[in-house]
Amino acid sequence: MIYIYTTPSCTSCRKAKAWLKEHNLEYQEQNIFAKPIGADELKKILMLTENGTQDIISTRSKVYQKLDVDLDDLPLSEVLAILEKNPSLLRRPIIHDDKRLQVGYNEEDIHCFVPREVRNILFLARQKKMYGMNEL
Repeated sequence: MIYIYTTPSCTSCRKAKAWLKEHNLEYQEQNIFAKPIGADELKKILMLTENGTQDIISTRSKVYQKLDVDLDDLPLSEVLAILEKNPSLLRRPIIHDDKRLQVGYNEEDIHCFVPREVRNILFLARQKKMYGMNEL
């Protein structure tokens, strides 16, 4: 299952949801302002990151700029509590399944959520079209 964490006013969130729908990929959406991401789910997301909180925190957000603390200096439990209390600190959308994570919308990277067998079929179809071949 693909999980997508969004906010109503986020253009990138709308683009990501439209892309998932266009590719007939089932997903479960959660508006993080209506229902903030819990600590357990945040831990799962962080396990999928390459750079920990740096990958999911929006340093341009007003809330982040008002924080008078370096999140890297805090224990994980305190960081998770801050993120649960201040969901606007999170970059959006956050899209993940059990193995992959994408933060923000990038049309090239979001293809990773298409099952491999479908990607292979699409690749072969593009090859046929590009080279004008009936069979590869």
